[in-house]
Amino acid sequence: MKSVKSFALITALAAALSLTAAGCGGDEGGSSASAKAEPEAITLKLGHIQSEQDLWQLGSIKFKEEVEKLSNGTIKVEIFPNSTLGGDRDLAEGMKMGTVDFALIAGVLGNFDKSISILELPYLFRNHDEYVKIVNGPIGEEIAGNVLKSSGIRVLNFWDRGPRHVTANKAIMTPDDIKGLKIRVPEIPAMVDTWKAMGATPTPMAWSEVYTGLQQHTIDAQENPIPFIYGGRIQEVQSHISLTAHKYEYVTLAMSDRKFQQLTKEQQDIIVKAAQTATDYENNLVNTETEKLLKEMVEKNGMTVDHPDIQPFAELAVKAHLPYAQSIGMEDLLNRINKELGR
Repeated sequence: MKSVKSFALITALAAALSLTAAGCGGDEGGSSASAKAEPEAITLKLGHIQSEQDLWQLGSIKFKEEVEKLSNGTIKVEIFPNSTLGGDRDLAEGMKMGTVDFALIAGVLGNFDKSISILELPYLFRNHDEYVKIVNGPIGEEIAGNVLKSSGIRVLNFWDRGPRHVTANKAIMTPDDIKGLKIRVPEIPAMVDTWKAMGATPTPMAWSEVYTGLQQHTIDAQENPIPFIYGGRIQEVQSHISLTAHKYEYVTLAMSDRKFQQLTKEQQDIIVKAAQTATDYENNLVNTETEKLLKEMVEKNGMTVDHPDIQPFAELAVKAHLPYAQSIGMEDLLNRINKELGR
């Protein structure tokens, strides 16, 4: 019994000395092992509805590269193109719930916040400078703040997409040419109302269904920016592109605020910085590539480019602006945008 008690006492003393030494040793190096530990690696998902050949994909890749470089590989970004994570509404709902981390989305945000839907009105902007003045200015910041509050979706940046133009199997030169034309539009009320005011028959349809719809003549026409048209291979099923420039277009690089709030301050800063770099890259890419893509569609696919006078279209479109703004309680915002643009 005596030897057992002695052994127990020696063991206890050894353990105590070991703990004391460990405590002293932790101070000598100036930092503990836990303080030196690398942050746990995370993987974030980015979804969009376009193909791997589209400029959106190239911008997404740039964002991924910047995030992974700035984080030393501790933040990975996995890209899901081609509506792999769902359409625009699915992506928006996913960010709201936190199941999708990033997405490239635009008009669907109007389902969560009315103010951003004003930006969807055709001929609200008559040129690129007007568009930039609003979306990158105080009004754009205000709209992004509204979206965050109402949906939990954080708009990191607005990406340029270039003006939207109409494709059809005939020339679109005057409003008479679109009377009764079944034109595919996104599921965005502002665009539906305005195309009706211009005399067309707008047909809301998911982007993934447009190529087949044109091929099977379920619809007669569609409208999109040139890079979007090219990426969707619309030039294979439509013979004319009319440069109506009816809407200067954006897409948001957006993030689930639920996920954003789970990140450390350092990780949040990395995301914000990478988003700005990717935005600058994407906007420059759209600017340099649009003419190249249009030229290729003409030379390779035989598309005819038509140059209509846009003024008659704009005059009809504007008639729908105020009634639409009033219907969603955004008359003041519309008036402020027009005032900012000198109209």
